[in-house]
This record gives sequence, C-alpha cells and structure tokens, in this order.
Amino acid sequence: MLRFLTAGESHGPSLSVIVEGLPAGLAVGVEEMASELARRRLGYGRGPRMRFERDELRLIGGVRHGRTLGSPVAVEILNSEWPKWEVEMSPAPGSPSKKLTAPRPGHADLSGMQKYGFDDARDVLERASARETAARVVAGSLAKSLLAAIGVEIISHVVRIGSATSPSDARPLPGDLERVDGSEVRCFDAASEAAMIAEIKAAAKEGDSLGGVVEVIAYGVPVGLGSHVHWDRKLDGLLAGALMSIQAVKAVEIGDGMAQAAQRGSVAHDAIAVDQGFTRGGGYVRRSDHAGGLEGGISSGAPIIAKVAMKPLATLNRPVLETVDVATGESTVSFKERTDVTAVPALGVIAEAMMALVLANEAQRKFGGDSLEEFVRNHDAYVANLGSTASAARPD
Repeated sequence: MLRFLTAGESHGPSLSVIVEGLPAGLAVGVEEMASELARRRLGYGRGPRMRFERDELRLIGGVRHGRTLGSPVAVEILNSEWPKWEVEMSPAPGSPSKKLTAPRPGHADLSGMQKYGFDDARDVLERASARETAARVVAGSLAKSLLAAIGVEIISHVVRIGSATSPSDARPLPGDLERVDGSEVRCFDAASEAAMIAEIKAAAKEGDSLGGVVEVIAYGVPVGLGSHVHWDRKLDGLLAGALMSIQAVKAVEIGDGMAQAAQRGSVAHDAIAVDQGFTRGGGYVRRSDHAGGLEGGISSGAPIIAKVAMKPLATLNRPVLETVDVATGESTVSFKERTDVTAVPALGVIAEAMMALVLANEAQRKFGGDSLEEFVRNHDAYVANLGSTASAARPD
C-alpha cells in the first residue's frame, strides 16, 4: 500500500510530506520534484507569490545515494517568505498582531472557526490554503516515477476557463507535455488559449476571479486495477474522492459521465473487439472510451480520463462579497489575502499528482513487491499472462 501525509501551514516555515509504501530501488532526486513544483506555478492569471516562490526542497529520509530504501520517504519544502511571517506564525506562546474576523464566503474560514472554536480565521486558512498542494505534487512526483517503471504516464490540460472552452476532441498524448506546459494557460488548443487569456484579463480588470475545468489522462494503465467487490475498492470512486479533495474543486467527471446520462445505452457504451497487437487490455480493445477507462470500478486497459471542475477562488482582488464580522456581529465585506485571478492551470498539475497517487497505490496493491525489480517483474508477468489467456480464448 502506498500512502502519504502532509503537514504545515501556508505561511509556516515549511511544508512536509511523508510517502510510505514505495519499493526499494526507485530512483529519486530533488530535481524531478522541483521540476513538478515549477509546473504547479505555471499559468496566466497566477498571483505575485508565484513569481518569487522558490520551493527549496530537502530530502530528509527514505533515500540513500539517489535510491529509495523501502522505508518512508520524507521531504521538506521550505518557505522562502518565512522571515516575514516568523512572528505572526510562531509556534511559541503568544498572540497575533491582528485577528481576521471577517470570514470569506466560499472558503473554509467560517465553518472551520465554528468547528474548532477559533476567533481568528487565520487559524483555519493557513492549513485550508491551496499552498498545501505543493506537498501533494511532491508526493505525486514519486508516484509518477513508480508508475513510469510499468509504462504508465499521466498528462493534463485545461479545457475551460470561465466561459472559454477547448474542443472536447483535442486531447494530448504524453509526448505533448512540453507543448501543453508551453501554453500560458496549459491549453492544448491554440485558438482556445487566446479566448481563455481574454477571459482572465477581463476578470482581472474587474478584480474578480475565474474557475474552470481540467482534463487529466492516464495512458498505459493495465487492465485490472481496482475492484468491483467492495464500494471502497472501486477505482472510479477512489479517483473521484482524491480529485474532489483538491482545494476549490466542486465536481469530477469520469469519461463522458454527464453526457451519458442523456444518451441511450446503444450509443453510450464502448464496444469490445479482439486486438491483434499486444496491449494493456490483454488482447482486447475498446472501440471508444466513453467510460473513461473504467468499467465496474476496474481499469479496462483504455486511457483513464477524468475532468475536474474548480470554482472561482474565494479571495477577490476587489473585496465585494458580503460577510459578517464575527467579533462585532456587523455586516461587512470579506478580508483580502494575496490571491490569483485563476489557478486552473495549476489545478491540472495537482490533479496529475492525485491521480498518480491513487494509481500507484492500486498498482502496489495489485503487483506488490518490496523492491522495484520485484514490482516490475510481477507486473510484467501479470500482463504477459493476460495476453496468453486472450490468445487461448480466440478461435483459430
């Protein structure tokens, strides 16, 4: 089993992540993690923090001479702004210089204050902040490395920002990553990119924010990850839960999910055929991928496809959202933290990480192995057996 745990606050000294369950022998380096974190900072419409964040990393456990040891891997992401916040966020006994008492609608502020009995929204927002996703991206980079050893690759792209959308049939392959990341909004379609940037500029001019949708795709996933036998083993449920856990995400769609609700069964499902070549589907192929690579909670061998929808960010550059000052009970407008116009381009990178973590966990559950060599050997034997079984079932 592969699992991870993060700790730390947005303006604290650092974020930490521990990843448990990686086999021994996996090549790991801070360069790959730093590269993924740099991708998370991409995107037109990001705030000023993205320009001076440096995400200095320290590997503090589980790796020796560039290889995992089979023990938990621990990584620390240092906060370059910590000197500015050392007094305000000090763990030592004391008091803040100012309490935030006008919670933002759409954020965890008020509900968190009520749940934990806080009188200062900063006690909530520091952990609820999407800055925590930096630690997830580091964990996801490790999961991606494990998946790459068995030929699984994950890519994302932006398909909507505000009302500007990309054609649904424009879907990148793993080799298109540089092109996607080269787009200012991480959009695969050049014509749509211009429309998305125009939407962001218009919202920025009015001090407003925008949400949107990303599509994340996993290629090379073998048939058989996940299970139909229990509700909490279904791969589509695990993926939906992981993707929904990302800050500001309000909807997840697998394959053509919403569109299928309006279709007849005769057109909604993916026909099955014999594949004369060797594939991850064990000798069978789907004529289409309306199901998004998942049937009955199990991977089918087709690409796994999920769309993830993010709401507009709750902090606006022009505070106009009505709220209540919890200290006085009077109506006011919510306070302003440093914010982005949109974080949708970054959402894709975070969604890749969460999909990678779920798939890597299920791959570990399926193939096991204390070493990378054993993990890969078990995978290869399983896939080879799928192919031989399909061949035996075919008529001469």
